[in-house]
Amino acid sequence: MRERPGGFLMSSGYQLMPLRLVSGFLIALAGALLAVWLHMPLPWMLGALMLTAATRIGGAGTFCPRPARNMGQWVIGTSLGLYFTPLMVGHIGANIGPIVVGMVFAIVLAFIGTAMLQRFARVDFKTAWFSSAIGGASEMANLAERHGARIDRVATAHSVRVLLVVVIVPFVFQWWGVAGIDPTVPGPRAVDALGFVGLIALTSVGGFIFQRLNLPNPWVLGPMLVAMILTCSEIELSALPDAVSKAGQLFIGWSLGDRYRPDFFRAAPRYIAVVAAYTLIALALAFGLGNALAYWSAAPVPTLILGTTPGGIAEMAITAKVLQLGVPVVTAFHVMRMVFVVLLTGPLYKLLARRFA
Repeated sequence: MRERPGGFLMSSGYQLMPLRLVSGFLIALAGALLAVWLHMPLPWMLGALMLTAATRIGGAGTFCPRPARNMGQWVIGTSLGLYFTPLMVGHIGANIGPIVVGMVFAIVLAFIGTAMLQRFARVDFKTAWFSSAIGGASEMANLAERHGARIDRVATAHSVRVLLVVVIVPFVFQWWGVAGIDPTVPGPRAVDALGFVGLIALTSVGGFIFQRLNLPNPWVLGPMLVAMILTCSEIELSALPDAVSKAGQLFIGWSLGDRYRPDFFRAAPRYIAVVAAYTLIALALAFGLGNALAYWSAAPVPTLILGTTPGGIAEMAITAKVLQLGVPVVTAFHVMRMVFVVLLTGPLYKLLARRFA
């Protein structure tokens, strides 16, 4: 009996898959524990991210399954929704003007990034545009594919941007000494076993519905919306156990670090260097805008800076939560910006393509 071509390799891959998964989790956990020991900011996310990325770039064959990323996002989305008490919703309403400015700022950054990538990295307009838009990485990759841009370059740009923002911002804020100046207490303060089970069930339904409808960031926004409705209605089922919050951060860091491959920095060094420079400029402009918005908003400057920072929803929400910097306001900034950018990036590309292509 002849063996089917590739059959042995395929079966070997399946046999090794559990080992690769467990090894990946242990590496992420080791990185998180090391970061806790070193007193790093956001240790459960940053430690897992850095060690996983380092080992993946070094050639380790570990992997992070999609459900782990989804679970991490579920934790973040649910925990964020618990902060939206009626009082905090009113506070967000008072900051609607700065939030709109933050939305427009994201589009301005897209123009800056596009110009830099075209000028210094010799990238075509469509790839530069979708690489520079400060939206969700998966959503921008989908738009890039739809319009014929280089998906690999777009995915690389967003990976570099998120990595730099996630690593730089917490360290800068820790050095600045602003952690805890804008604390927000979530609605439910006590963990109730039965209520926690109910919270898991209801918020998971929200995630499944958002995923079914193919909406962006379904496992952040779906659970967040359900938890937000419950909290706004003053229905307090349960708080999230501390261990669950740490596990969520660990899964997010693990999944982010797992994106990197051995040839990551060798594939297009000039392109990556320009993306890194663009990200640093965007961060500097966000710091300036956050200070300017303080003349309009009653929110502290660090909260406004974090709201305009060009990072992802989950990563910036974790940063706000751990550093106690206006979680609902920062979340509102990033959710509104993400929706605005996702809706506007495609039509703007069509409008601009003839002129700048």
